Amino acid sequence: MFRSMSVVVAAIAALTITLGAQGDIRIRLGAVVPKGSLWDESLQYVRQEWRKISGGTVQVTVYSGGVLGDEAEMVRQIRQGRIQAVGLSSVGLSRIDNGVSCLQVPMMFRSYDELDYVRDRIAPKLEQRIEAKGFKVLNWADGGWVHTFTKKPARTPDDVRRMKLFTSAGDPDTERLYKDFGFHVVPLSLTDMVTSLQTGMIEAFSTVPLFAELEGSYKLAPYMIDVLWMPLVGGTVISQQVWEQIPAAYRAPMIEAARGAGTRLRGDIRAMGDEAIREMRKRGLQVTTIDAPTRELWQSSAERTYPQLRGSYCPADLFDEVVRLRDGFRRDHAR
Repeated sequence: MFRSMSVVVAAIAALTITLGAQGDIRIRLGAVVPKGSLWDESLQYVRQEWRKISGGTVQVTVYSGGVLGDEAEMVRQIRQGRIQAVGLSSVGLSRIDNGVSCLQVPMMFRSYDELDYVRDRIAPKLEQRIEAKGFKVLNWADGGWVHTFTKKPARTPDDVRRMKLFTSAGDPDTERLYKDFGFHVVPLSLTDMVTSLQTGMIEAFSTVPLFAELEGSYKLAPYMIDVLWMPLVGGTVISQQVWEQIPAAYRAPMIEAARGAGTRLRGDIRAMGDEAIREMRKRGLQVTTIDAPTRELWQSSAERTYPQLRGSYCPADLFDEVVRLRDGFRRDHAR
């Protein structure tokens, strides 16, 4: 579920390419991100830059708001040849290659610095795996820290286990992840989440604060546990076949523009995530502060699931490499 939220917190895009009468490349770019949001603005920036780089021959039209479908549907359309590229959260990226899930392990990271250090070093391997499936990675992004929001106060993992927790239908990896953690999951369409909160079908959900603020779902689940569950990771990919249709002279500057947009988006989203929590608190959100023993309880509960996740949720070799890189970062920065 949390990765579907990413749907809403990181740039989620689908592009179709056609050749105009004069040989122009026309790209339709669809997004489930809200129109006018930071994610939408990032897509608009790429649209403008690609047009300038190509002298107007690569033309992108952005369709925000999910009009081209959700992540799973867009990945299916790419494989069917109906669209050619997509910006995804980790739930969609894992439909291409589950190696990305190694960055979405609960309680694996304590800070953005740890995430950035590990992702920068493991990205080439992830990109090779994704490219082996026929996709070119344009950029990496993230949408902030996933937190758990509940309808009534909760502090410990057992408190949440007694609640009905939303997960996105069609995301079996996340559903299995939460079940391994002992949660009572209720798979539903994202569009049904607010209604399900109102009717009591669900009592909790996990997402990034900025999405909870934009969607207003925190008003129905006004308690947030102050535990950094995991960072929401995403990225944009384009089919290798389509990428090679773009003139070679444009590709390097287009990649540079896309990656620059992804880097700026990460910084903006991280700052806005903190601001979203402050704004929601002004409007009634209750943040449940966790003491050290309770935080350790969350950590140890998460780590007990690692043997099940390693090799099933994500490839064992990548899981091990993430742990090695993270531990190396912690050793170097503990001095």
